[in-house]
Amino acid sequence: MLSKRIIPCLDVKDGRVVKGVNFVNLKDAGDPVEQAFIYAEEGADEIVFLDITACVENRETILQVVRNTAEVVFIPFTVGGGIRSLQEMRNLLKSGADKVSINTAAVENPSLIKEGAEEFGSQCIVVAIDAKLVSPLPANTSFSFRGELQKSGDEGQTKKWEVFTYGGRKPTGIDVLEWAERVESLGAGEILLTSMDKDGTEDGYDLELIQEVSSRVNIPVIASGGAGKLEHLYEALTIGKADAVLAASIFHYGKISIKESKKYLRRKGVTVRI
Repeated sequence: MLSKRIIPCLDVKDGRVVKGVNFVNLKDAGDPVEQAFIYAEEGADEIVFLDITACVENRETILQVVRNTAEVVFIPFTVGGGIRSLQEMRNLLKSGADKVSINTAAVENPSLIKEGAEEFGSQCIVVAIDAKLVSPLPANTSFSFRGELQKSGDEGQTKKWEVFTYGGRKPTGIDVLEWAERVESLGAGEILLTSMDKDGTEDGYDLELIQEVSSRVNIPVIASGGAGKLEHLYEALTIGKADAVLAASIFHYGKISIKESKKYLRRKGVTVRI
């Protein structure tokens, strides 16, 4: 059985790590290279950098962050934010990134997924999906302790999530589950799935969203958005069937350490690398 991965996420703005709630109200959370080094030393399996400003004038900033990180961190790391061409992918990979993550460009130009996979290999191409709930189930729907969805009332009503782009600001009308299947068919090697409704809340991951996407694709799914305690990581990996969990606030502000989370997961029977 493949080990489940713990991945800290560093949202980078103007060369600094920031964190907000529901994609807004950003606060400074430190130097990205220092943070990445600390997480690697603690046993993180990978690191994700997301350049949330993603403007032309800031692109060199993230390239320098990548170069500096590659000199001190020896675990895989992914970089995303504003990537729109094969050349930008190439620049990041040459600077030391192991993978690139695309979201808006993938939606607006799906062929970029295929071209990137053909040029650099599927293992380098991560498609980030920012998902927002647009059609909820009845309030009396919940998960059982076995991770099974329990329903009562209208059995025909189901949840629907929509893909958003431009940092969660633009609705696309695209169904998340259908999009997940399509990006896999185009050659994506991994999906970074973020619940916009849960992002930064520390109330727990959107387990049904993760479970639904994981059941539709054969490539790894990284669960993102909502981690607040150790139990949330466990639930995303077991109930949600995610291959990895990504978190920011709980690690940035010292609420939980990487080492602590891995020891907890191992005690609960989850296979992790320690």
